[in-house]
Amino acid sequence: MRFVESFIIAMRSLSANKLRSSLTMLGVIIGVGAVITLMSVGRGAQAEVTSRFEEMGTNLLIIMGARGTTNSLTIEDAQALADSNIVPSVVAVAPQSQSSGEVIAGNESITTTINGVTPDYQQVLNHTIASGRFISHENIAERDMVVVLGSDVAEDLFGSDNPVGQQVKIAGRLFTVTGVLEARGGAFMGRSVDDMLMIPITTFQTRLFPQRTAIGEAAVQTINVQVASTEVTDRAIQEISAVLRERHRLSASDEDDFTIVSQEEIISTVSEVTGVFTIVLGVIAGISLLVAGIGIMNIMLVSVTERTREIGIRKAVGAKRRDILIQFMIEATMLSLIAGGIGIAGGWFLSSLISRLNIGGQTVQTLVSPDIIILAISVSVIIGLASGIYPAMRAARLNPIDALHYG
Repeated sequence: MRFVESFIIAMRSLSANKLRSSLTMLGVIIGVGAVITLMSVGRGAQAEVTSRFEEMGTNLLIIMGARGTTNSLTIEDAQALADSNIVPSVVAVAPQSQSSGEVIAGNESITTTINGVTPDYQQVLNHTIASGRFISHENIAERDMVVVLGSDVAEDLFGSDNPVGQQVKIAGRLFTVTGVLEARGGAFMGRSVDDMLMIPITTFQTRLFPQRTAIGEAAVQTINVQVASTEVTDRAIQEISAVLRERHRLSASDEDDFTIVSQEEIISTVSEVTGVFTIVLGVIAGISLLVAGIGIMNIMLVSVTERTREIGIRKAVGAKRRDILIQFMIEATMLSLIAGGIGIAGGWFLSSLISRLNIGGQTVQTLVSPDIIILAISVSVIIGLASGIYPAMRAARLNPIDALHYG
């Protein structure tokens, strides 16, 4: 019963000083709202980046030339890996080379990513054609001047017109548009995932951006490999490594001149990086909560001073130290708890508002997860308890006789 009475007295005290209580809570409201908003932005970025990689499939392996070496991979390497008799774990293989350049259509021009690819690239990277067709084996064999546009590139160059059958100029050469990719939406590393185009890899190598290995063979930058399932990823890496080491004539003492990275490893690394980013945002926002806690402590100390005579009267009629202690602890906790609830609602609203904003043609994804809510409300309660301990102890220690003579 004493706790209930202390609670009622504490709430009456807070309601008797509405303006002061409101200003005290403001710091916590802003702090909690900032934590919810910034951490939701960080979580949203983490979820979006992860989803972009998962769209390409978790059973994807990416082979690149080892850092510090010249390009060591070739189309012939890709063809060897595609042989099911040699590498049974592999389903499809797509060599790829990449550069950037200006693309012109009529009076419109943009700078975008140019990919040299094979027909299997569509399957391995899970691309869907919106109109027209993808690059064919005949295009590869004939080194045709054909191009498949990403949805953003198609819109930037042709607007609402159908680009299929029309011509664009890439690095000063005319290409015919054979297809347009379906939009995936979103951005990665500040660039739209639909801002790219694809041409036959043989055309890329011989007519636009020739690249050679150390022994003069036509080189590719990356070989994308789709394996049967994630369960056989480790076996596939061993099989691929053995084939490439043999083809590159590496002895047992030689280091690999290539690097194999699984999509799962990339997703894990990206999740860790964006997770750290989210924590940093939360810590930055949490500083305002620390300031808010100091504000609550100051107000509670002022309240103790103002109510010294009241405390003396309560002690004179039988209130014990713990009763006074509980009352002031309840006041501090309720201040932060109410403010925390308002801050959570405000942060949720701001997160929802941010997710509706369109910045540079892109939306910012936010994600308010239950653990963020629990963290915010827990921190609010802890701040209330921590900031109320000293003022409450000071009030509880007051001598009733001295308190009655105060003022």
